[in-house]
Amino acid sequence: MDFVFDRTADGRVLKNLTIVDDATHEAVAIVPERAIGGLLLTRILDQLALQRGLPSAIRTDNGKEFCGRAMLLWAHLHGIALFLIEPGKPNQNAYIESFNGRFRDECLNEHWFTSLHHAKVVIEAWRREYNEERPKKSLGGLTPSAYAEQLMLKHDKVTSDSKLGCY
Repeated sequence: MDFVFDRTADGRVLKNLTIVDDATHEAVAIVPERAIGGLLLTRILDQLALQRGLPSAIRTDNGKEFCGRAMLLWAHLHGIALFLIEPGKPNQNAYIESFNGRFRDECLNEHWFTSLHHAKVVIEAWRREYNEERPKKSLGGLTPSAYAEQLMLKHDKVTSDSKLGCY
């Protein structure tokens, strides 16, 4: 997870929470808001958990939202490991940094958002297109959504006596 900042036409801040799955390369969520503190962050993660389940780990930078009491308590209560990159070492979270650059170049820099609502609509359309229409070499030529679906099908075929959990 990370944040990408922009502004709407009226000069107000647009803070985008970007969440990417390292395994499938899916843009799980991009949440544009005026402000996102620790409590709102945990509410967003709770909503995502209802749709996708909980991750086993989350990697972030040392931003106050990610290191604050609300996030630490939320992760502890849900048994999620938090991995914080070293300050000044964005290469330790390289995939989200690469994704954020693409998001900025292809979406934020290409649109002049007239309102928060306008930003939410355009950004969600870009996120869906990123996940559903862009095949990736690293995923065997599949889109992130198709690759995620393929992984789920494989997971469903694993027998109960499998040693999958051991690896």
